[in-house]
Amino acid sequence: MSSFKRFGLVLMSSSAALALNGCSGASDVASPGAGSVVINVPTTPTTPPTTPTTPTAITAAQFAAATTVNDITITAEEQLALVNAGTNNNVNGTNMLNGVYPTVATSLTPAMDPSTINAFFTSTNFVGALNGPTDTAFQGWTCNSTTADFGGSGARCTSVPAIGSGGATAVCPTGTIDDGVLMNGTASTGFKACRLPTVITGTLNLPKIAGVFYRLRGQTEVGTDVGTTGADSGAVLNIEPGVVIAADSTEPTSDLLLVNRGAKINAVGTVANPIIFTAQANLITNGVSDAVQGQWGGVILLGRAPVGVCAAGTGPNNAAGTSTTCQQAIEGVTGRFYGGPTAADSSGNFQYVQIRFSGIAISDGNELQGLTLGGTGSGTVIDHVQSHNSSDDGVEIFGGTTNMKYMVMTGADDDGFDIDNGYRGFIQFMITAQKSTGATADSFSTEIDSNNAEDLFPRTFGRYANFTFIQTALAPAAIRLRGGADMTFVNGIVKTPATVGCVNIIAGQQTAGGRTTVRPADAALQDVGPPVFNSVYFSCQGR
Repeated sequence: MSSFKRFGLVLMSSSAALALNGCSGASDVASPGAGSVVINVPTTPTTPPTTPTTPTAITAAQFAAATTVNDITITAEEQLALVNAGTNNNVNGTNMLNGVYPTVATSLTPAMDPSTINAFFTSTNFVGALNGPTDTAFQGWTCNSTTADFGGSGARCTSVPAIGSGGATAVCPTGTIDDGVLMNGTASTGFKACRLPTVITGTLNLPKIAGVFYRLRGQTEVGTDVGTTGADSGAVLNIEPGVVIAADSTEPTSDLLLVNRGAKINAVGTVANPIIFTAQANLITNGVSDAVQGQWGGVILLGRAPVGVCAAGTGPNNAAGTSTTCQQAIEGVTGRFYGGPTAADSSGNFQYVQIRFSGIAISDGNELQGLTLGGTGSGTVIDHVQSHNSSDDGVEIFGGTTNMKYMVMTGADDDGFDIDNGYRGFIQFMITAQKSTGATADSFSTEIDSNNAEDLFPRTFGRYANFTFIQTALAPAAIRLRGGADMTFVNGIVKTPATVGCVNIIAGQQTAGGRTTVRPADAALQDVGPPVFNSVYFSCQGR
């Protein structure tokens, strides 16, 4: 959030069961993405199982951080009691993770069936993102690093992607610009650079061609903004499995890919051939290290789904998100807007994608992440996405209704999952593994907000299922929940280092019904009541 971000241009080149019918407007929250997700059958043996120990009971002050905003405090004792009011939570857990994997095959605490919350969720019988030490669901399409090693056939994040040979004689496809050959060290041949135009109109296809990568230079946009209710622009960017897109950080402008409202991106990779967005330095042998961040601006998708925070002179919005004027400017660029009344809006498909070494903090509250979503709708399909080594958030979601599965945030220097501005949706199979040396202070595995105007409509409303949060930053906690946002957390594992709590629940506004974020349900305010935690295994304070 803006009040907790870092200043300065960063360009680093160095190395539940909760029924939704209790929520007014719940049918408008979001619809499931296309297709079904298969939980892979474990096949590869790893570390022998260990047995959990019985630690001393955690104190409230160790478990939760109390933060006062506008003279309002939710005490640590109240936060611990709220979590203990849930079902099958273990607040006294010890470290039962080997990297991102559980060390035992059995669930660390009895799981609940998240499909009882909404049909979007896959039914599971385990907590955390991975079903024991031999689950292969995150292998192959991710890259491995010192932050998180998923095993399998996945390459190192620092390795040159598999572009292939033949670049010297390769021909750039129609609609791209031949930018010559990028040499790789002392190799006699290199990779052909086919640059994307600054503005993509019509349909541009990026096929997988041996020896070819596609270059981003400066702010590259798909389509032009059609406004809150305009018809699709007809601009579509199609990217084939295995394609590599690299940002040219040798020039001074911020390199990024932005998909405007009314345009679409179809970037659909596969387990064996993910699509990779990265920095050009990553195409040179030993060109990047595990410490490199902030080489380019990342990917921004903008849509016409409802948002809760409207720019001056637009809005306000209502609980159903029907305002045709409410819109907001996206962070990190100038004059590009998101939002509208179309909850089912589609910005395309973004699947089996890696985003490496991105993120630029321009000023307080004005950052580029790995992946930025602004008002994208439930028709947008996003799954199997890894953001690696963003110098800001892994993903930030501003409003909208897009559901997601298999989301991996590794090495982010700020928050892993940051949601606000009236986002209403579901996310399942989530991993946040912050930098192994510790992210910037006051950075969270997830930060959930409503931007301090805590009764704006639509109210931020999210449901997390099967998540693994590995916190390293010396922040108040791994989970920060504030701004009156409505959340349910099920089937999770939360691990924090010494001196860091697990939850930090904040209210900044008092109404007749009580403090936002934890007050009783109030249909008139689209408020379904205090947050819910069920089947979450907490290993706090380095225990």
